[in-house]
Amino acid sequence: MAVKIYKPKTPGQRHKTSYTFEEITKDRPERSLIVPQKKKAGRNVHGRITVRHRGGGEKRHLRVVDFRREKVGIPAKVAAIEYDPNRTARLALLSYADGEKRYIIAPVGVKVGDTLVSGPKAEIRPGNALPLANIPVGTTIHAIELKPGKGAQISRSAGTSAQLLAKEGKYAHVRMPSGEVRLILQACMASIGQVGNVDHSNVKLGKAGRARHMGLRPEVRGSAMSPRDHPHGGGEGRSPIGMPGPKTPWGKPALGYKTRRNKRTKKMIIRHRSKAKRR
Repeated sequence: MAVKIYKPKTPGQRHKTSYTFEEITKDRPERSLIVPQKKKAGRNVHGRITVRHRGGGEKRHLRVVDFRREKVGIPAKVAAIEYDPNRTARLALLSYADGEKRYIIAPVGVKVGDTLVSGPKAEIRPGNALPLANIPVGTTIHAIELKPGKGAQISRSAGTSAQLLAKEGKYAHVRMPSGEVRLILQACMASIGQVGNVDHSNVKLGKAGRARHMGLRPEVRGSAMSPRDHPHGGGEGRSPIGMPGPKTPWGKPALGYKTRRNKRTKKMIIRHRSKAKRR
């Protein structure tokens, strides 16, 4: 997929780039695989904002994506490659031999007409899903489970991939997209290949209005706020932050401060993504 550059006829087009959508083969989603999506604007069930800078945006429908790949041994033909407004990756619509249709994340190299299979006996080719125990060492993988049967949680966004490095006992060593090396049970499922839409990181929005269409609201610098709203606020004119290290709006250290405190899963990490020693 290529990135389209515009000849600027307006100021908003001067730095704008977008997708060419050359891989998309279907304009409308499968009606049986969409559900309404209620916007929450970053608020939790109590109505409090837990994720800032969210709200507005274009109306969307959720696509029901099959992250479990539980139809073992049933071949499926790729009927279409579709756009999904809820994620950076593209979706592949699979039409199974038993008549059922499901969405999966479309990897690089999968096109309309290909036949995909999931299960231990599946062929090692992009789009097929197998347990880690049945995947050769060194293979590039994506859509990886962390618990058997829970569904894919790792490496699902555009252009990402992980690599199976080794197998030891009931665990496999997997290098994550961040560079972290982690132990994952060999019974967990993973799909072969790299997630498609690789050029997503090269797209520039070009104007603030395009971000608003995506449901992103403006961010305000802490130094532009008052002292009661942010630790960096206050002072006459432009002022330094006036404290050792930057802070979040709630006074916690920001920008590089390690916040991970999960003893249960820490033992599963062989090599952290940062060379610095974890606190």
